Amino acid sequence: MRGGRIFPNTNPFKPTFGVTPPLLAGRDDQIDDFAAALDGGPGSSGRATLYTGARGAGKTVMLNAVEDVARTRGWVVISETATPGFVGRITGEHLPRLLREFDPEAVRSHLTGITGPLKLGGATWETVESHIVNAGLRSQLELLTNLLADNGTGVLITLDEIHRRQIDELRELAATIQHAFREDRELAFAGAGLASAVSDLLNDEVLTFLRRAERSHLGSVAAEDIRPALRTPVEHAGRSIDADALDLMVDATRGYPFLIQLVGASTWRVHPGEPRITAEDARLGADRARRQMETLVYEPALAGLSATDRSFLLAMAEDDGPSQIADIQRRLDVDKGYANVYRSRLIAVELIEPAGHGRIQFALPYLREYLREHVALDA
Repeated sequence: MRGGRIFPNTNPFKPTFGVTPPLLAGRDDQIDDFAAALDGGPGSSGRATLYTGARGAGKTVMLNAVEDVARTRGWVVISETATPGFVGRITGEHLPRLLREFDPEAVRSHLTGITGPLKLGGATWETVESHIVNAGLRSQLELLTNLLADNGTGVLITLDEIHRRQIDELRELAATIQHAFREDRELAFAGAGLASAVSDLLNDEVLTFLRRAERSHLGSVAAEDIRPALRTPVEHAGRSIDADALDLMVDATRGYPFLIQLVGASTWRVHPGEPRITAEDARLGADRARRQMETLVYEPALAGLSATDRSFLLAMAEDDGPSQIADIQRRLDVDKGYANVYRSRLIAVELIEPAGHGRIQFALPYLREYLREHVALDA
């Protein structure tokens, strides 16, 4: 460790999926839009919003952010993930708990009999629970919004990892929210998922409510927003960062939200006992972060691909920049229609993206390098 100096400050960065970073970069506009929707009252645009983006784009973090916005306004939040039984958890756990909290008459006891002197406990009582767990989603939400209306607040429901596998439950939730909107109730909804999963759902005839929801795609973060997201946590934790080190770290993230935290955390750990972060620290930290991306992002992203999907990506990896679809056809020895099928598939799972007429590029940073170094060796 340089100089032998030891500082007790812990690493301020949070390179874990779904965990809110110390400073959320580049999402102020989306957060402000949702805050305006809550403040605008029933019927405001944005009271139903769907956030989409690639792996590591910060979809769950955005849900955390809008939940915080709602709570600062006195709203109550029901936070769920679209795993099996999420509607049952809302009706059996979240709503009964909130109803008991906001309704002082929810639980009452009354005397049912006397068996002896009351001062000696000679009585029997019956407890009556108003908000039973088998009440319906719609009826419980109506009760809760009625209770909250007196205070001018409402209910925010967030749902992460939206996908078609839970279509029946999504239909029930969507129908209930739509009905609440029609009644001008103080209710808002925010969902998150991969763009392909959300688009697939919007084609469902029953989910017309979701088609009218605002859609916000979480893309790359600009360098001017990344810079304070790296520098400020370092300084608040008691260290400084050299200007050239900060430049290297910003460049290493390539605008990818998850890499902001990963590069920051990896660089911090190079010499955590030193008062300042140097360019050498930043270079070593960036290299470590890229290696971590292999197991955290690339391997899970590629796991479900077919052999042809992988061949398409490997053909793209031969280029140093955006690929011409015509070159991919030639390398794979396939016709245009065949190549376009796999182009569409890989765009849908957000591994590649259009880059102009007849051109495509990788959507994840350093994926080209990973394919060249690892997948090509395994092919």
